[in-house]
Amino acid sequence: MNVPLATYRLQLHKEFSFRSVEAILPYLQELGISHVYASPVTRARPGSSHGYDCVDPSTIHPELGTPEQFEELLAKVCKRSMGWLQDIVPNHMAFHIENPMLADVLENGPFSEYYHFFDIEWNHPYPSLKGRLLAPFLSSYYGQALSCGEIQLQFQDGAFYVAYHGLKFPLRIESYATVLGHCLPAIRQRLGAQHLDHLKFLGVLYTIRNLSSAESPSERKDQVRFVKQMLRELVRGNRDIRASLEATLRTFNGDVTNPSSFQLLDRLLSEQYFRLSLWKVATEEINYRRFFTVNDLIAVRSENPEVFERTHGFLLELVRKGWISGLRIDHIDGLYDPTAYLNRLRSSVPEAYLLVEKIVDAVEETLPENWPVEGTTGYDFLGMVTGLFCDRNSLGRMDRLFRDFAAVEDEPEELVREEKRFVVQEQLAGDLDRVALAVHGLCARLWFGPDVTLNGLRRALAEVVACLPVYRTYVTQEGPSAQDRRFIEQAISQACASQPELLNELGFIRQLLLLELPHPLPEEDKAELADCIARFQQISGPAMAKGFEDCFFYIYNRLLSLNEVGCNPIRFGVLPDEFHTFLQKRAMRWPYSLNATSTHDTKRGEDARARLNVLSELAEEWESHVWEWRRLNEPKKRDIGGVWAPDPNMEYFLYQSLVASFPWDLETLPSFRQRVSSFVVKACREAKTFSTWHNPHLSYEEACVGFATDILNPELSPEFWKSFLPFVRRVAHYGAIHSLAQTALKLFAPGVPDFYQGSELWDLSFVDPDNRRRVDFDLRKRLLRQVREAAGNTEHLSQILSNPKDGRIKLYVIYHGLRVRKEYRDVMEKGDYIPMTFRGSRRDHVFGFIRRFAARWVMVVVPRFSTALVEEGMWPVGETVWSDTYAVLPADAPPHWNSGLTVEKCVWKDQAPVGQMLGQFPVGVWTSG
Repeated sequence: MNVPLATYRLQLHKEFSFRSVEAILPYLQELGISHVYASPVTRARPGSSHGYDCVDPSTIHPELGTPEQFEELLAKVCKRSMGWLQDIVPNHMAFHIENPMLADVLENGPFSEYYHFFDIEWNHPYPSLKGRLLAPFLSSYYGQALSCGEIQLQFQDGAFYVAYHGLKFPLRIESYATVLGHCLPAIRQRLGAQHLDHLKFLGVLYTIRNLSSAESPSERKDQVRFVKQMLRELVRGNRDIRASLEATLRTFNGDVTNPSSFQLLDRLLSEQYFRLSLWKVATEEINYRRFFTVNDLIAVRSENPEVFERTHGFLLELVRKGWISGLRIDHIDGLYDPTAYLNRLRSSVPEAYLLVEKIVDAVEETLPENWPVEGTTGYDFLGMVTGLFCDRNSLGRMDRLFRDFAAVEDEPEELVREEKRFVVQEQLAGDLDRVALAVHGLCARLWFGPDVTLNGLRRALAEVVACLPVYRTYVTQEGPSAQDRRFIEQAISQACASQPELLNELGFIRQLLLLELPHPLPEEDKAELADCIARFQQISGPAMAKGFEDCFFYIYNRLLSLNEVGCNPIRFGVLPDEFHTFLQKRAMRWPYSLNATSTHDTKRGEDARARLNVLSELAEEWESHVWEWRRLNEPKKRDIGGVWAPDPNMEYFLYQSLVASFPWDLETLPSFRQRVSSFVVKACREAKTFSTWHNPHLSYEEACVGFATDILNPELSPEFWKSFLPFVRRVAHYGAIHSLAQTALKLFAPGVPDFYQGSELWDLSFVDPDNRRRVDFDLRKRLLRQVREAAGNTEHLSQILSNPKDGRIKLYVIYHGLRVRKEYRDVMEKGDYIPMTFRGSRRDHVFGFIRRFAARWVMVVVPRFSTALVEEGMWPVGETVWSDTYAVLPADAPPHWNSGLTVEKCVWKDQAPVGQMLGQFPVGVWTSG
């Protein structure tokens, strides 16, 4: 297995293609990166900026380059002795005309070989969805879109389509006869009954009308191919046929002045294997599983071996050939049976390095032990390392400040349940109905279940999802794990407390989920029960993601550094012993899991979070400033229908966001204001307090954007700037110390350090799409050359420390840290993890650990809460700062140590003064052996 030394995540798209990656390979190798970690590369929807909307997993996305260019790139990666970690998407594909498998389903229905590839409930109890796939893409009601002429019948290259603005849907092959039969009289009249092209046209019609008599799928395919080819030739080659068809299309497409003229098209649409609808219909009536609540991402049945081979075969072959070293599995919680999927994947590529994108609550939850993977993409590490630099001593003051300033009274736990309840009952209502109907059908056949009502089941299921403390459980026919049992029992108990009138339904659900039934089930009922449990578990992930990440994170704004993927905003700070325990478990069970601090899904850049944690150290000062800023900026608020915009909670959110991401260089202020404007709109909609994505309140959003841009204008807000700028500069300095510390921990903690594109310099990004902005690699190459040339140069190191604005100091830590990691790779991959103990007056301001393998040692020491150690502009280095504080060394520790970041050498026995360990640089990496 090719385990990475360090990974570097790249977001590929049209403007950053395979050739672009090829151009930066030398830079990545010089930096010390071992593996390129790439976003999806298979064919995606045209114009895709991320690749998660795949249309064909069997080929390369042409906007990234050709298949040959991809293979050339992989060959060059291998030539440099580097590896390639590929992100794959097994859960869903794009609902798009260029998806050949889905298009085939819409054309051929149950005759398609892909009919069961997608997670569609064809036998839906609603008559309007029975045998048809909902297509919820209309921006107005169906009748309105039809009568306004927005839905059009089109003919192109031998095939018929239904078009709606930029969307196209293939017509059911059998319904071609409806259209062609309508234009047949005109063709006969123009050409005459004996004309050869008229006879060919009749042959096409005859073939269509007799498709059902095809003896095999291959024969039907041949006939469909014949129909399209013949139509293409007839329409191109005969002007009379072309004119007749164009006239027929005009007839079907109706006249907006005559509503009854659309009856033909309406009847034609009623024949299709899809049903066009207003996009909002999908929240309540839907018969396909989506990615979260995204209508144009349709789930696939990866649990089906045939589907697995069809959707994975291309990339798995590249793994077997050695071109791809490992796979990152996107949204593992969306799959029907993640464990079975991973077992199949592992058996297909037994030597591959496998990671899952899985958010684990590192305090309460562990990754399932039976998963055959190397670990996760690192959100658990992100959450723990972020919490380590949040000062728990300020919890009381920060909590009171948030409640008073933002006028928030609800308890956070109930807010989470409320948001998840809303998501599952409203945005996932159709998915919930699907599960409720299945469970109700099952319980009606069980002697202990007939009195459980459908409405009661629906409410009870929603409440259990709302109360579930994790993204999902993994119960199979073998029963729940001890961890799953604990989470289910906790959710049921909480649901019973909040909804006592549903005790009967909740008790029934508990029996089902825990497989504690009062009597054995017939085999067919066992299979149905397993299906119900799997469907239920597939709902809980989207409910948590949408309710917790995409709503709660934007309304519970006590400290935004904790409102992050992998974090729990309710848990304020992580104690050193808690972090040590986490890392010890990681070293024993998941030593190859990623250590991430920024990803394409994080809500803000890693260095923005580091700044925000400083507020927990400066709580009193922060409190004074935000109340002052409210007073100064009050005139810039606007009354929008009786609501002042921004409302207090959004205002508090905005001040934190500005402190977190304010640029080091004021020359970039104009572009920063533009980025803030886009970010504010997204934040308003995610919070769902006054505006949503479904129903945007444009006036409120405009007022919030206006407020933000006004206060960011020094000429319009001089008093605010007089207060804000010195404070944000102060926070930025201490935030830089936090950033260096978390970078050092990421480099040497158990696991594999992962770097998000561009984050080797300061990463102060907002949430996507801001964090997908173009990366200036030319600048990074230039700064890396300076860092390399200055290795061992004390004068240059002093210059870097005196000018942190350009981010070279962070690049310096990464470059030298990766060199040490490479030299001591055996220690990093196999070494013990030893927590360090500190003594002295500054012991609470330092954290460290030792990695040891055989006679080789690596020791890492970093500062915490530096506002109490040094003045603004100073670094926490030297014996003057650290006074009497020292580290207790293991009895068998070697005496001689070399710094991995400077040229220092020290001799220590039994104890090491922190003032020497951090003598010249604010983080310490020491090696021996």
